[in-house]
Amino acid sequence: MKRIAIFATLFLSFITLNAQEIEFNKHFTGERLRVDLVFAGDAKSQDIFLEGYVAEPQWSGSKTRMEDPFGYGEFRVEMWEGDKLIYSSGFNNLFQEWRTTSEAKNNRMAFTGSCRVPFPKNIVDIKFFERVKGSGEFSQIAQFPVDPKDKLIRRGLEHNFKTDTIKWSGDPAVKVDLLFIAEGYTAEEMGKFRDDARRFATYLFSAEPYKSREADFNIWAVESVSAESGPDIPHMGIWRNTIASSNFYTFRTDRYLTAPDHKRVSALASASHCDAMYVIVNTDKYGGGGIYNYYGLSMSDHKYASEVFVHEFGHSFAGLGDEYYTSDVAYEGFYNLNVEPWEPNITTLVEFEKSGKI
Repeated sequence: MKRIAIFATLFLSFITLNAQEIEFNKHFTGERLRVDLVFAGDAKSQDIFLEGYVAEPQWSGSKTRMEDPFGYGEFRVEMWEGDKLIYSSGFNNLFQEWRTTSEAKNNRMAFTGSCRVPFPKNIVDIKFFERVKGSGEFSQIAQFPVDPKDKLIRRGLEHNFKTDTIKWSGDPAVKVDLLFIAEGYTAEEMGKFRDDARRFATYLFSAEPYKSREADFNIWAVESVSAESGPDIPHMGIWRNTIASSNFYTFRTDRYLTAPDHKRVSALASASHCDAMYVIVNTDKYGGGGIYNYYGLSMSDHKYASEVFVHEFGHSFAGLGDEYYTSDVAYEGFYNLNVEPWEPNITTLVEFEKSGKI
């Protein structure tokens, strides 16, 4: 009887997965659609504008779980086919962070952004939502139609960079596909980048929970060649011609290393399997950044490269919030203390001083 019960459980699981994949194939082609956007506004208001659509070769995400199970992120994207929700995901971006700086009180700016979704078979609407600071709930901010037969959806090859396989664990549809992107590596330094990518993979699987889940990851590395070595360091007057145009001094903070043009970074991933992007920046200067479902990036050669990589990947992949308070940041009033944060590792519900826990 025990064997019969196990067989029945396995059979029902197979039937469920098969039905979910049939549902995926009903709505999606198996390709990936990149939605290029412009986020613009100031501290008080924002808007999202459509720049265009790009068809990319392969959807690497799940084909059985198409709706976001977590509710993380300051933004949310949904794809609707008629009155049916067929895909959803949360994300953050650099513009949302900029809006919390003092500069945003007196200036208006625009930032590029890109969002990857499965390529639809039929006409759909893509809707974007912002998380309202006062309530923590999502409110729709923009909506764009997609006709998959539209001749203006770009399909040309965006680059011819080689993608290396650092670790293969299986079918990308059931694995996390982590893509390392080279930034500030010249053609002569690509050997160093491959070594750095393998080293960063070792860093990841030396830390929990990744160590116990190593078999759930594929790791790739795109050899995105830069004309010059290293990132921009504006406050030191150093400017480099690099493929992702990364820079320190983001929001005038010395150690905040980012690549502000997210569309430019996303284009480097266009021909690769990719659930998560991580940019390895060819420098020994301390710095990094991680933005949920956007990208993570950090320096290659500092003595704390391992710790910073795992930290920033926690932001970009898992949506974890910073747990430190004393380090200098550019944000002002980043959290509404009357609303529980969406980040799973922090809370506003406990007054620790009064509880005697610190």
